[in-house]
Amino acid sequence: MLDENSNLKVSDFGLSTISECRRLDGLLHTSCGTPAYVAPEVINRKGYDGAKADIWSCGVILFVLLAGYLPFQDKNLMNMYKKIGKAEFKCPSWFSSDIRRLLLRILDPNPSTRISIERIMEHPWFRKGLDAKLLRYNLQAKDAVPAADMTVTSDPLSCSNSATEGKEQGAKKLSNLNAFDIISLSTGLDLSGMFEDNDKKRESKFTSTNSASTIVSKIEDIAKCMRLKLVKKDGGMMRMESFKPGRKGVMSIDAEIFEVTPDFHLVELKKTNGDTIEYQKVLNQEMRPALKDIVWAWQGEQQPPPPQQSC
Repeated sequence: MLDENSNLKVSDFGLSTISECRRLDGLLHTSCGTPAYVAPEVINRKGYDGAKADIWSCGVILFVLLAGYLPFQDKNLMNMYKKIGKAEFKCPSWFSSDIRRLLLRILDPNPSTRISIERIMEHPWFRKGLDAKLLRYNLQAKDAVPAADMTVTSDPLSCSNSATEGKEQGAKKLSNLNAFDIISLSTGLDLSGMFEDNDKKRESKFTSTNSASTIVSKIEDIAKCMRLKLVKKDGGMMRMESFKPGRKGVMSIDAEIFEVTPDFHLVELKKTNGDTIEYQKVLNQEMRPALKDIVWAWQGEQQPPPPQQSC
């Protein structure tokens, strides 16, 4: 669907319903949805409030987006249902105390005490990074990076360690991912494979448990060793450019760091100019091997869950 501003809207009609679908008890009774995402009351088949069940499912989605795996999973479906009914799940170590508390309120097996949408919107974790001005700035920064705001920082003939510079850049404010940003960057919502081959994609994403300053330092070192001009911008944005034009002009690669939590970051690498084949060669043969020390997982690649601790 397109709205009046030509923005694409996505709706899951398969799980949509209308008020007339409720029975005399005022509840819905149709069991639907992917098993790992459904609320306990949906599984129990005793009737459920659709809005409250949706809040539970949103909690599962939020967990998956932040952790990279499901909170409730078991090879045996009945065992998984038991875990869902008791809300038995563990959070990875990088989850902040705020998100742990919020998830415990969302994934409450009792729908009558489960947190409401209004209370979620008042929660500290939800409100963090929800500055409308900052959000507009981030969207504009993705479309254009003004040359006046950039500074060239790398010497293409030097391949020295840049830890000090990285700490200074890492200290600058990063783009902070709120719930809506995370959803838009989710692998599950990446439909690019429908339109282009994986080996011709112009962007790649990886997650890292390293600090922002460490990530910046690593990218700076890689740019120097690869003899790329590095241009930095506030907000965790960096641009690497080749000095010699290739088949389709100067190759330009943007690297942007997003903060999920202080100890967990998402990094997006995107070709903004030049030949895609040349970019893929540089990415796969030089950049990815050089980044392996700071990468936890590349988008679309399986990674075993890290050590966990109870919420």
